[in-house]
Amino acid sequence: MGGRLLGLERKRRGDIQLDMSSPDGPMIASAATLGGDANAVRFGFENTYARLPEHFYARLDPTPVAAPRLVKLNAELARELSLDPDALASTRGVEILAGNRVAEGAEPLALAYAGHQFGHFVPQLGDGRTNLLGEVLGRDGVRYDIQLKGSGPTPFSRGGDGRAALGPVLREYIVSEAMAALGVPTTRALAAVTTGERVLRETALPGAVLTRVAASHLRVGTFQYFAAQGDTEGTRRLADYAIARHYPEAAPAKQPYRALLDGVIARQAQLVAQWLLLGFIHGVMNTDNTSISGETIDYGPCAFMEAYDPVKVFSSIDHNGRYAYGNQPRAMLWNLTRLAEALLPVMEQEAGNEEAALASAKEALAAFGPQFQVAYGAGLRRKLGLFTERDGDEALSQELLTRMAANRADFTLTFRRLCDAVAGPEGDEGVRALFADPGAYEMWASEWRLRLKEEPVSGSGQEVARAAAMRMASPAFIPRNHLVEAALDAAMRRQDFRPFEELLDVVSRPYEDRPGLERYATPARPEECVLQTFCGT
Repeated sequence: MGGRLLGLERKRRGDIQLDMSSPDGPMIASAATLGGDANAVRFGFENTYARLPEHFYARLDPTPVAAPRLVKLNAELARELSLDPDALASTRGVEILAGNRVAEGAEPLALAYAGHQFGHFVPQLGDGRTNLLGEVLGRDGVRYDIQLKGSGPTPFSRGGDGRAALGPVLREYIVSEAMAALGVPTTRALAAVTTGERVLRETALPGAVLTRVAASHLRVGTFQYFAAQGDTEGTRRLADYAIARHYPEAAPAKQPYRALLDGVIARQAQLVAQWLLLGFIHGVMNTDNTSISGETIDYGPCAFMEAYDPVKVFSSIDHNGRYAYGNQPRAMLWNLTRLAEALLPVMEQEAGNEEAALASAKEALAAFGPQFQVAYGAGLRRKLGLFTERDGDEALSQELLTRMAANRADFTLTFRRLCDAVAGPEGDEGVRALFADPGAYEMWASEWRLRLKEEPVSGSGQEVARAAAMRMASPAFIPRNHLVEAALDAAMRRQDFRPFEELLDVVSRPYEDRPGLERYATPARPEECVLQTFCGT
């Protein structure tokens, strides 16, 4: 295959509080202590994916672990999913979250999919260490997957142990919850448990299981799996399912599969723009890590930039910079082209012939670039306090980024401190201090202030509103890499989860100025810099 196309801020979380004083790590809170019924762990599963043909997945239960202990339960998210946090934190609840007990109504599955990994196609990947327990309806009426990650081997493990180490589990918990608080579509973390077992990677590491919540786990690679086998009926069934679950507006369209492709392209253009506006680098944008729902999924060697650098790479396995910060829009379009290729057989049926289907797919893909640019440009204007769009805004934004790169200015802090500078030159000092050559900022700032004067309304009241709007576009806090690594190190080496808890609390309220927490907004010192991140598999 591959030859037929041209190539909000959230309120503070009410998490279950655990006893962190145990030398062996956090203890499972008892149902009696929490007022919950240990026998009443009710998910209310409705498992639509399990109704699809059997070759879409493998049915199997999670593999039990030796001694599960609850590290963290996201009580606010549990309530959003109509789940009882106290019951989930009970002994029986933790057994379910660890994979030692199958919840009532669950139909555990490992999903089949394929994927391009760094440009190389693998016809069968699949869930090698995850287990989809089932689906629940949230209070918002949306259907969500509940999945265990690190729950043991599956038929798709390809010789792996199917387990997860504690460090990657906590990384995904922190970063995915930070992304949710930042307003980025993302999978979420419902819980993390330790297993009482070791997993062998380069060394023996403490094991853990993450309970992940997603709008679904459909991937570009899921469509590639059926297309690679020439299974047009499987592709059609999967496309119909994706439309029903994520793009119901496509169902009545004259060409629903083209409408599905349009929908995925639009969401991914918006998503990648959000990544770039926050300095986020996914690190492993393979097609099996690209969600049909438009969520960020599979946080492996992900990281947030500090000093702005458009070619920045953190992933230890991205040797050629395929998924570097500035390459992410191009990589996403490449992935979406692979989705279009997989959909061609069903698009051909609705378009009438192969030539018409190809033309339709190319037309859909051509929309990605403009959609990305609109979302990215609008985001940069918000970060600069520009409420209107004028000629020259893109050049103004890009000139700032160019000067930031040349002066190694911190991405997050530069835009956050512009929120203070918008009121007048007296606020410039904080921004100027981030530039190796302060004059580089001063020259740009003079042009910026001239542009601000072109806004329809000015004055002290307007400037206060402008600064407030800018603060909602430029966070004070991100999960800075050295702080994430310090939290993971404390948890893995000393079973000390306090740094994890503290960092999670900070990044869960990213847009608030919080006096006393300045160290969480401060870039790493040279000796603290994290140069590489790792996949964790």
